[in-house]
Amino acid sequence: MSQSELPTGAGGGRPRIRTFDESAIRAAVDDPTALVSAERAFIALARGAARVPAPLGLDVPDPPGEIHVKGAALDGAPVFAFKVATGFYDNAARGLPTGAGLVLVFDSATGFPLALLADNGYLTDLRTAAAGALAVRHLAPQRPLVAAVLGAGVQARLQLRLMRLVRTFDEVRVWSPHERSRDLYAATMGETLGATVSAQASVADAVRGADLVVTVTPSREPLVLTGMLAPGATVLAVGSDGPDKRELSPEVVAAADKVVTDLTAQCVRLGELHHAVSGGAMAASDVWAELGQVVAGDRLGRESNETIVCDLTGVGAQDAAIAEVAWEVLGGGGT
Repeated sequence: MSQSELPTGAGGGRPRIRTFDESAIRAAVDDPTALVSAERAFIALARGAARVPAPLGLDVPDPPGEIHVKGAALDGAPVFAFKVATGFYDNAARGLPTGAGLVLVFDSATGFPLALLADNGYLTDLRTAAAGALAVRHLAPQRPLVAAVLGAGVQARLQLRLMRLVRTFDEVRVWSPHERSRDLYAATMGETLGATVSAQASVADAVRGADLVVTVTPSREPLVLTGMLAPGATVLAVGSDGPDKRELSPEVVAAADKVVTDLTAQCVRLGELHHAVSGGAMAASDVWAELGQVVAGDRLGRESNETIVCDLTGVGAQDAAIAEVAWEVLGGGGT
């Protein structure tokens, strides 16, 4: 039998692919760890130390769902990673979560696969929320916040939970098109957030006077319209991770004093910036900064009572950074 025909782990230094389930992954990566990994990912992006291919996205019509493939290699990291995340909107009727997925971890030195992280989308959810918390740390007012959350699902909960690491909340208002979901959110999140949480019947009621607006829906039509935002509000647009999704009107994005992106080249194709630029409301050159530039200190975040829109489409560097942390805890390079 030749070297190339040897089975995995049977010689030639080939690593054995290890599989870890969701419970082990949840135990390995907590909220503070996720926030640190997000900071590392965005600084790597700012320093040109992340090799990030364009994401792959696929929408399927029946049943309605979406598939995303993202990943990256961070300079100097012992591993690189790619993830597949799915969102199928009819899953609730089947008694299943909307989101699922897995992460593949590879050895940076050899390119061999090391691990399959069967996380059911947990790491994607956590790294997305960590990016929101990182943005709030640098872009939101440094005081207890009045927050509006548009959406009442898993990500709506995680965003605010991670943000508790960097800010406190005086009040949280939640809106969802599903009355039961927003009422359940309001009933269960108060203890987690240490704040009064109320369900609102309209987007306008939720957003009115809020310091922080977090949008985490799969909407294809703008929800936040001109005139809704309070002066000096920080808006984190998280749900628009595909070219057909949008949660803010192009005019809201263009009117912001500062527009910050996670990756401008990606947001021009996928995010709220995509609709603002393609609709002629602004140019890509009007973007103030990428989040990594702010985190790294290359560009200023909040300076005064500015209205700031942060467009977060989800970057493969985040997936690589959080997968590396998970692998270090779970596998530690033992092959």
